Amino acid sequence: MFIDIVTVKIAAGNGGDGKVNFRHEKYVEKGGPDGGDGGDGGNVIMQATRNENTLAVFRYTKELKAENGQSGGMRNKHGRSAQDLVIPVPVGTVVKDLLNNEVIADFTEDGAQAIIAKGGDGGFGNAHFTSSVRQAPRVAEKGEKGEIKEVQLEMKLVADIGLVGLPNAGKSSFLSVVSNARPEIADYPFTTLTPNLGVADISGISLLIADVPGLIEGASKGKGLGDTFLRHISRCQILLHLIDATSNDVVADYNAIRGELVASKELLAQKDAIVVLTKIDLLDDDLLQMQKEALSKVVPLAHPIMEISAQAHKGTKELLKYAANVIVRQADEMAKTENNEELPVIRLNNNVLPWRVSIIKKGRYLVTGHRIEKFARRTDYENVHGVNRLKDIMQKMGITHELIKQDIQPGDTIVIGEQNYGQITY
Repeated sequence: MFIDIVTVKIAAGNGGDGKVNFRHEKYVEKGGPDGGDGGDGGNVIMQATRNENTLAVFRYTKELKAENGQSGGMRNKHGRSAQDLVIPVPVGTVVKDLLNNEVIADFTEDGAQAIIAKGGDGGFGNAHFTSSVRQAPRVAEKGEKGEIKEVQLEMKLVADIGLVGLPNAGKSSFLSVVSNARPEIADYPFTTLTPNLGVADISGISLLIADVPGLIEGASKGKGLGDTFLRHISRCQILLHLIDATSNDVVADYNAIRGELVASKELLAQKDAIVVLTKIDLLDDDLLQMQKEALSKVVPLAHPIMEISAQAHKGTKELLKYAANVIVRQADEMAKTENNEELPVIRLNNNVLPWRVSIIKKGRYLVTGHRIEKFARRTDYENVHGVNRLKDIMQKMGITHELIKQDIQPGDTIVIGEQNYGQITY
């Protein structure tokens, strides 16, 4: 089954807790702290592979979760960090965070990897906090929670050439002749119900060709699943618009598909395209010339008109050579553009603080900032020593000074992070 859009919940592993422990050995007086650190939680990583061509494996998957890191132990034994969960996805998969609708990853190359959800850091054990002035620390950090996300996986085929046209225009026949693909072929419409990929070799160049099911009028609005199929050709370098030369109205056939490309949200009408008359072995030369002349009145000058017969293997090599030259020219132009582009100038904003203090309401203050929030997530609020350590950190960072300037009073509440990672009393 071909599935190209799925939603799945992913959860990275939690970090292991640090350990509070002191040496208790015979003949060892006042053994020092030896609580070990917790291990890091596993990341959720997705990796693109050409061995997968559908997202069907995720259809019934409710959640993908990485392992948690192990907690630290006594005698300075650190907890084991968890292995990352590596999930294979087809090349062309776009991963989107549904919470903010932001794209996390866009896999366009085989083997590409991206961390979709980061595992939590392990907490430090009390042995970590030993210093010349603090010989017996009774504080350890909790492991940080791993990221939890609900993501949408959307598969878009990545190909050099995309085949478009009305049903039964000859797209599958063309693909079967010029490539290693073996799509289902019949003399009735909608034989192709799922996209097919094939590789064609011409002039030392390998071209990846995508054949999507035949489009119909209204495809851009979803009719006949057309919006789904149009999405799959959005990444193709060049489009081959195939038209049945035996049609009673080739102009109407062309305009029907051209209109859907123009209406598409994927800006498909702006792509390089070649208009291809198919099944020319069924026409005499005069009738074929009439069909070409009719098309030339409506086809943009930038889009050449060529003719082929897949059955008779006529014109297919010439068409591929022309398409390959267009793709090579595109690559050269893109390389020139990239070389001519100036590097962006990055300026630091000196007004940006590493933390921020604001008043929620009288007697309640909010402290935000990446670093202080990270400390807050790792604090054990049941441990008075852990809370005192967090207060010391806030003092050293200058947060306490700012709170005093904003007239904080004893007994007031300090909330850390907009997600409320912890609360302490001033």
